[in-house]
Amino acid sequence: MKEIVIISGKGGTGKTSITASFAYLGGKDIVVADCDVDAADMHLLMKPDYSKSEDFYSGEIAKIDQEKCIKCGKCADVCRFDAIPVINNQYVVKPLNCEGCGYCARVCPVNAINMLPQKAGQWFISNTKADNVLVHAKLGIGDDNSGKLVAKVKKEAKQIAENTNKNITVVDGSPGIGCPVISSISGADFVVLVTEPSISGLHDLKRVYKLVEKFKIKAGCIINKANINTEVSEKIKKFLKEENIVYISSLPYDETFTKAMTNGQTIVEYGESDLKKLIVESWEKVKKLAN
Repeated sequence: MKEIVIISGKGGTGKTSITASFAYLGGKDIVVADCDVDAADMHLLMKPDYSKSEDFYSGEIAKIDQEKCIKCGKCADVCRFDAIPVINNQYVVKPLNCEGCGYCARVCPVNAINMLPQKAGQWFISNTKADNVLVHAKLGIGDDNSGKLVAKVKKEAKQIAENTNKNITVVDGSPGIGCPVISSISGADFVVLVTEPSISGLHDLKRVYKLVEKFKIKAGCIINKANINTEVSEKIKKFLKEENIVYISSLPYDETFTKAMTNGQTIVEYGESDLKKLIVESWEKVKKLAN
């Protein structure tokens, strides 16, 4: 089984839209994973049915037993995150502030504080309109365990692919170079880098490729909206050649892209166009490169 991960150095490059198009083209032959858990939006295009959902727990959160609490204030004194204010004459824990370090529980003289598993989000297994399975998730507000949730999504997608004899898993990774991106590309067979021809696009492409290079993963690049700045597009191509990154394709800026998204469709569903042809060709090329 081959795992293809699509990532970008910055948000707004069209990464998820391209990934959703690949997912639609792959159809029943692939399993899809949306690992952009901090801002998941592939469901907007893939129309999942949320056939299975499960809470995701990671880390701990403090809880004060008010019957045991003697209001000594030691917990509030040692909390570096200002997570234990006094409300209505009671010491309470603010969930968004608590980092789960457990220091408050250690200093409590009457053992009134328990460290409980923290719900960090939810993950789902869905059937999509493309006749494939999508594993996706939603990170809770203020939670920072996105890397672990990404790992969970990838693990479930890989297991489903193995159980159903699918040869390809397509993963929509997070933008940037942080922990969720590292978790997204870990174990990948091929990485598709999606960029755009802007100064920040080129800068962040270079940053994210350094990360991919450390993992020694083969990589290719799609330049989206390539015709909005041909000068920078040429600089990107030069960088790809220097770093031995496979140049996959250049996709032109096309308002059809936006119209398709507004209609809740991928570009490959939305009638015939030159852009659709290029994305289909890109998908076929990516499959060959992954093998």
